[in-house]
Amino acid sequence: MLFFTDPKRTLDPERSLAALPRGSGIVFRAFGAPGALILGRRLVRLARRRGVVFLVGADVALAVALGADGIHLPERALNRPGFNRQLLRRFILTAAAHDLPAVRRARLSGVDAIVVSPVFSSASPSAGKPLGPMKFAALTRTSGVPVYGLGGINAVSARRLLLSGAKGIAAVEAFSTMPDGQPAKIDVDC
Repeated sequence: MLFFTDPKRTLDPERSLAALPRGSGIVFRAFGAPGALILGRRLVRLARRRGVVFLVGADVALAVALGADGIHLPERALNRPGFNRQLLRRFILTAAAHDLPAVRRARLSGVDAIVVSPVFSSASPSAGKPLGPMKFAALTRTSGVPVYGLGGINAVSARRLLLSGAKGIAAVEAFSTMPDGQPAKIDVDC
């Protein structure tokens, strides 16, 4: 599982992180928010105690400052020759991909895993047309590297990816707190 933070959509990332199982990952996306370094330090300490891999979204300087395990790159960063090779020497590297050409670019760039999205309809303002579970499974089979599905993932939709060949699921709000204030629980291993 990969939990993606968002300054506007995940209001209590520490609580969500505390509910993740050992071996999961968090992608801390600050998007330039004030206080990112302070929050990031709290999250990285908690991640270490919980045995959760700590990645930073698209901000190399922040990843270095926090001593992150890795970096998650947006799809557009895959077009910068040589950039990924430099990062691979130091970090676990994951990348976003939204279609087959992007999956191929990600694989050729040497990333450790690809986050393919959106699989289902998503509340994300940047989400495009959903791939659906069949197209997602086809992309997963051709990827050549581990794939996580992101976009519209919840306890019900995650089960539709069980036979997709994906390494796991990724989510923003599905791992955030529920209306009753309790962390969401999704128990699905692809």
